[in-house]
Amino acid sequence: MLKVFCAPSRYVQGRNATAELGTQMRAVGLAGPAYIVASDRAAGMLRQPWSDSLGQADIEFVIGGFGGECSEAEIARGTESARQAQARVLIGAGGGKALDTARAIAANLGLPVVNCPTLASSDAPCSALSVVYDEAGVFERLIFYPRNPELVLVDTSIVAQAPRRHLVAGMGDALATWFEARTVIQARRPNQVHGGTTLSGGALAQLCYQTLLADGVAAATAVTANSVTPALERVVEANTLLSGLGFESGGLAIAHSVHNGLTTAPPTHSFMHGEKVAFGLLVQLAVEGRPTTEIDTVLAFSRSVGLPTTLADIGLTDEDADVLRLIAERTVAPGETAHNEPFPVTAEAIYDGILAADRYSKETMAQS
Repeated sequence: MLKVFCAPSRYVQGRNATAELGTQMRAVGLAGPAYIVASDRAAGMLRQPWSDSLGQADIEFVIGGFGGECSEAEIARGTESARQAQARVLIGAGGGKALDTARAIAANLGLPVVNCPTLASSDAPCSALSVVYDEAGVFERLIFYPRNPELVLVDTSIVAQAPRRHLVAGMGDALATWFEARTVIQARRPNQVHGGTTLSGGALAQLCYQTLLADGVAAATAVTANSVTPALERVVEANTLLSGLGFESGGLAIAHSVHNGLTTAPPTHSFMHGEKVAFGLLVQLAVEGRPTTEIDTVLAFSRSVGLPTTLADIGLTDEDADVLRLIAERTVAPGETAHNEPFPVTAEAIYDGILAADRYSKETMAQS
């Protein structure tokens, strides 16, 4: 199996980075008209900075809006709207679902894409894939693309204005990166781009974990104060770049499959992607039989920043046996990354892992 590493053409991060959007687009050879897929929040904050920055670079743009879900209907609507705007480049701005939608529209039209996340809530911005949900928010499928974004630009002054929960959810997504990549490496399974994991892919995934442990609490505190600090900059990079490269070139395992399973349970729909991945990681560690010292470290970090560690934290209980069995069945559906483990993974094993992770977390909390 050939080793494969992929990444965006250019990654830019820092305070007031939006002011450089036009310059950075020109630097990678992009010109207008640009079609912007943006949440209302993103458009409200960035309309004037976009006008200034893109105007200075002579890049015309149209803001196309975003309905809130990366669904087949939203992708189709945006594709037609961007076609009518005669777009030559797509810009996604907002959270992960807006960026996923922009990538899908760009792929439909054969255009390059620029991602401008306004949240550090997931590792979606750097990737060459979109996660598609139905209108009710239930996971449907992944769409893979032949190339990563041409440009990812992260304005940390914008990220610092978002609620703390978004950054913490991004930490939950990033927290699983090293553990899933480690599993894929040990199992000699292909990563998300169907190749072996390079040394750099594994090292970036591990650095992501180390950065969270070192700076996670301080970064969450900074966001609470709407402040841009060195700790926040490092965690934004971990959530966005290190986790993005680490999951795609490293690989995924049980943690993300449990997330997909959890989307079948309506009580979990109000919880963010990274929050569900964080609980999925605890399930993965339980199913893999990892040492309690390792699990304790993950639990301690999760609690220190406010990530879910029990079923109750994601709207469920251990008495929801039928719901939990449905989640377990969906977790091991054909094609799921749960099957990247070095042993057969069954719904029964996932069900037991969910209960074990929940119980262990409860008992360690009672002892503390």
